[in-house]
Amino acid sequence: MLKSCGKKGVVATAGTTLVCLAVLLVAAHRRAVRQGEKLHEREFPMRSLQSWESSSRTRPGDPQERGFSAYFSRLTRDKREVAKADPRAKPATETPPAENITPNDVFIAVKTTKKFHQSRLDLLVHTWISRNMQQTYIFTDGEDEELKKKIGDRAINTNCSAAHSRQALSCKMAVEYDKFVESGKKWFCHVDDDNYVNTRALVKLLSQYAHTQDIYIGKPSLDRPIEATERLGDNKMRPVNFWFATGGAGFCLSRGLALKMSPWASGGHFMNTAEKIRLPDDCTIGYIIESVLGVALIRSNLFHSHLENLQQVPKAELHKQVTLSYGMFENKRNIINIKGAFSNEEDPSRFKSVHCLLYPDTPWCPFQLAS
Repeated sequence: MLKSCGKKGVVATAGTTLVCLAVLLVAAHRRAVRQGEKLHEREFPMRSLQSWESSSRTRPGDPQERGFSAYFSRLTRDKREVAKADPRAKPATETPPAENITPNDVFIAVKTTKKFHQSRLDLLVHTWISRNMQQTYIFTDGEDEELKKKIGDRAINTNCSAAHSRQALSCKMAVEYDKFVESGKKWFCHVDDDNYVNTRALVKLLSQYAHTQDIYIGKPSLDRPIEATERLGDNKMRPVNFWFATGGAGFCLSRGLALKMSPWASGGHFMNTAEKIRLPDDCTIGYIIESVLGVALIRSNLFHSHLENLQQVPKAELHKQVTLSYGMFENKRNIINIKGAFSNEEDPSRFKSVHCLLYPDTPWCPFQLAS
């Protein structure tokens, strides 16, 4: 009897022990699961891959699969809530302008000479200048009453030489610079009389920068910095090299930078600076900005001169270009490849065709281009 009771006591004790162990194991398992979930949340990149591999082996409707789907549903909702809560969160494609400007904030200087007033300048006045009379200034070397009738006092006789020498070119640039400073406008842009200026694209480009910053933007004509000799006086010289934006494609300066150039550019100083390196006007601009002030040129492929192959500018991208040009390149006519109602004989520069593409509401544009 005692033996039987002893056996029963042992069995009861063992059973109780097993039950306790089972309870402890279940509790430990639950704690481990909770800790694992927290760890999973902290180490999402690696753990999410492991969860995906694990869930891919489960059957549809499995509790593990439902937990996996619920987790990512919650994660997606959390991301949406964070985006709503942060007013600074914007789509990556949005690039708000650094400064809201209008065409009236831009001083566009066109350099020409009297002998080109009819052959070149009339075309510009007829096309892009007609839309930008108030911000365009013509810098020439002779009086022209007909030009003044068209553009008023913005036709400026610089009284510089009509020669295409570095001294004559620098003389005109000096007048351009001084007139810009007097104007109080935010941006100075120089172009030649064989450039078409797309002011909408120009304003869009300049709005990416603040006019109070040091901004020098254009396209180099060389594939390397230009090398020059700087004359220091007392027969002393030193080599300098710097990038410059070619005036043949046009370039722009912020007012903040232009004012810093004053000791080397205002009044008669620009001519003196040009003589120090004995290079033309656009090179002198680059010298002052890069070599003296230490400001780097911002290169833009939206400016175009006749020194490049203009046939490579795609028609679909014309509305994005800031300047276009025309001329001769390697003894061939170098023009924008654009077809339209104007033949090459009627529109040898293709500026009329470009203008009607950009402004089809122009009264003289063919009806089929305006429709």
